Amino acid sequence: MPRYIVERTFPEGLHIPITADGAKACEGVIGTNAQSGVTWIHSYVSDDLRKTYCLYEAPSPDAIRETAELNHLPVDKITAVTELDPYFYKG
Repeated sequence: MPRYIVERTFPEGLHIPITADGAKACEGVIGTNAQSGVTWIHSYVSDDLRKTYCLYEAPSPDAIRETAELNHLPVDKITAVTELDPYFYKG
């Protein structure tokens, strides 16, 4: 399955509480994504909480855009990526 980095901007900052409500919000996104074959692997959040860089496995960028719309999430940019494991090069 192809992998993508999705860049998002949250002008007011991304605020997901570390509570049952935050877990429920994440589970909702995961469930919606699954309906389109999209898997959210993990995200990095900037210190100011305004930018996220999320790693996904998905059949296509369009599938990511569709699920983002259903989840009411912005999408600034989608970049196809491959993994480079620096430990692979140890001899």
